[in-house]
Amino acid sequence: MRKIISLLTAYLILMAIGCSTGNGGNPLPPAFQPHVVDSQDDFQFAVTGVSKVTQTLTYQWQNTGAAATGDQTGSVSAGGVMIKVLDASSSTVYSADLNSSGSFVSTTGTAGLWTIQVVLSKTSGAMSFHLQKM
Repeated sequence: MRKIISLLTAYLILMAIGCSTGNGGNPLPPAFQPHVVDSQDDFQFAVTGVSKVTQTLTYQWQNTGAAATGDQTGSVSAGGVMIKVLDASSSTVYSADLNSSGSFVSTTGTAGLWTIQVVLSKTSGAMSFHLQKM
């Protein structure tokens, strides 16, 4: 009986650890399931059917260049959504309302591991963006 309790306790501890780490820096799974492609010098994010979500998603992206080009589209029916891109030195190289559509070029930054934040605030709708090394 003690062995079963010990195994059950170990399992619960491992489950608690597994639920508190990983997922690209996000402590919990997102309240929706975005489609993310994260490869060196190319990052894509797309999601549809978002309904009243408040959450910040953080992704790490390897950019071997000092700048990036991008495209974004959004159709937000409620709330707001922002994208913020930080270079390897944690300097903001791009920040915008993701409800707008168009192409953009980041400011020049430091190559390396960049951070991408998607900040949703009571957001409903669809949005996507694509970043590439410039």
